[in-house]
Amino acid sequence: MISNSARPRRLRNLKWAREMFRETRVTAGNLVYPLFVVPGKKIKKEISSMPGCFHLSADEAVVESENCRALGINAIILFGLPSKKDPLGKEAYNPKGPVPEAVRLIKRAAPDLGVITDVCLCEYTSHGHCGVVKKAPGGNFAVDNDLTVKLLVNMALAHAAAGADFVAPSDMMDNRVGAIRQALDGAGFAQTGLLSYAAKYSSAFYGPFREAALSAPQFGDRKSYQMDPANFLEALREVELDIMQGADIVMVKPALAYLDVLRAVKDRFNFPTAAYNVSGEYSMVKAAADKGLINEKAMVIEILASIKRAGADMIITYHAREAAKWLRDYGDKEEMTAMEKR
Repeated sequence: MISNSARPRRLRNLKWAREMFRETRVTAGNLVYPLFVVPGKKIKKEISSMPGCFHLSADEAVVESENCRALGINAIILFGLPSKKDPLGKEAYNPKGPVPEAVRLIKRAAPDLGVITDVCLCEYTSHGHCGVVKKAPGGNFAVDNDLTVKLLVNMALAHAAAGADFVAPSDMMDNRVGAIRQALDGAGFAQTGLLSYAAKYSSAFYGPFREAALSAPQFGDRKSYQMDPANFLEALREVELDIMQGADIVMVKPALAYLDVLRAVKDRFNFPTAAYNVSGEYSMVKAAADKGLINEKAMVIEILASIKRAGADMIITYHAREAAKWLRDYGDKEEMTAMEKR
C-alpha cells in the first residue's frame, strides 16, 4: 500500500497550495458591522469599553455605512439609544426615533448596503429589561411576554416603514417571530426579511454592550427569558420554532463559546445561519492587543474563520471594519505572516 501521509505536508509547504486548498474562507461580504445610533447631529463619541466603536448620530452613521460599503461589507445592523426612556419603551416604535431616521438616510446614501435593525426594548425601557415588566408574587418581577410581543411588532413595523431590509428581534420572547412576520406581511412589508436571534444565551459576554447601549437591567437579570448557557437541545428547539414561524435567517449568540451549537444548527437545519461575535469577545481581544500580548490581526482572522467554519454564513462583529481591510490585504501583501509562521 502506498501511503498518502506526506501529501498534505507537501501541500502545506507551498503558500499557493495552502491558499488553493483552503477549506474555509471569510470575506468582507460575510461580515455585518453594528452601529449605535443616538439622537442629535454630528455626534461621534467613542465607547470606552469597546475601543474603535462609537455612539453616532444618524448623519455620522451614514458616513460609517458608506465606509463599510467601500470596504466590501454587505450590511450593517443598527442599535438605537433614545432621547428618553420609560417603562414601556415607547421611543422604540417612534417613527422619528434615531433608528428609523438612520435607516432612511443610509438607504438614500447607500441603497445597495443591507440595513438590519435590532428589535428589542432593552435600550428603550427605564428598567433595562427586554420586555414590559410586571409585579409577581413575593415582590418578584416577571416579563409580560404577550404585551411585549405587541410592542415589538410596533417597533418592527416602524423600522420596515423607514426602509429596513431586515428586522432582527433579539428579545427572546415566545412567538414574537410569528407575530412580527404576520404583521409585516399584513402591512405590505412582505419583502422585509426577518433575522431571528433564535438561540440567544444569558451570557457573561454581553457586558461591554450594556455600556454601549445603556441597557443594563436596573434590577434582576435576564435569565427568565434568555437561554441557559448549559443547554444545547433547547437551542435546536428554539431555532426550529423560529424557522416554522417565518424567520429568514436564524442566529446563535454569542459565537465563540457556542460554536458547538452553531455547528449543530447548521447541520440540523441547513438554513441561512448567523452568529454574533459579541462585545465581550471583541473587548477581550482589544484589551490583550493593547497590552501587546497577541497579534490582533492574526487572532481576529482566526476567530472569524472559526465562526465561519462552525457554520455561520453571516457574522455580526465589531471587528468587521478592520477585518475587511485585513482580509482585503491578506494573501497579496502577506499582512498575516504571523499566522503563516505558526
